Amino acid sequence: MGAILFALLLWEIVALIVHQPVLLPTPIAVLQRAWRLPQEAAFFRSVWYSLSRITLGFLGALIAGSVLGALAARFRLVEILLFPFTATVRSVPVASFVVIALIWFTSSALSVFISFLIVLPIVYQNVKDGFSAVDKKELEMARVYRVPPLRTFRIVYLSKIKPFFLAACHTACGLAWKSGVAAEIIGIPNYSMGERLYMSQLTLDTVSLLAWTFYIVLLSVLFEKLFLFLTEKLLKRLSRV
Repeated sequence: MGAILFALLLWEIVALIVHQPVLLPTPIAVLQRAWRLPQEAAFFRSVWYSLSRITLGFLGALIAGSVLGALAARFRLVEILLFPFTATVRSVPVASFVVIALIWFTSSALSVFISFLIVLPIVYQNVKDGFSAVDKKELEMARVYRVPPLRTFRIVYLSKIKPFFLAACHTACGLAWKSGVAAEIIGIPNYSMGERLYMSQLTLDTVSLLAWTFYIVLLSVLFEKLFLFLTEKLLKRLSRV
């Protein structure tokens, strides 16, 4: 709290020195605007629009990345075949993918695709590393004692994969929101949070722009905390069964 108050105080001082609300409004003005935003009719519609699509892209990438990571760890050929795709996604800027995706999809599907594309290689790499970290001696012992495959997965694999998977989720949650909203700013789908940011920039309404940014950051943090909490609970329960 002390660090937050210090940052707000520094922001207030710089804003007073600049004395140009278009360039840098005061934090009080931004917080007042953020307080009024939920009273507008389109606010919750915009929040739901972006939240549902970014979540859909994130969860889709989580499932696809986990499956592909497990296959790549098991079969060397799969890892080799997927290498050009994962390397390309990691290196090509998000804006390039957005422009290409606008040719393929409508703007309403843009944030789903971009969130999926950005999260996929992170989950894939971490899950692959998690499977690769499994001790071969433990697997051999499980085979010798004829431990059922499902129990082997819970006892041997899950304990090794868990830290890698949680680390991937921790990184991917923030990136999903950043890339998803960035895609909305370029594609400008109706009733999205990205569209609200774009319109605020067009009208030089910096106060509204920062107020919407505040809600985007807040949603991103809450989404990450809630998802990681539920995931850890689920993994602990699976480990105890």
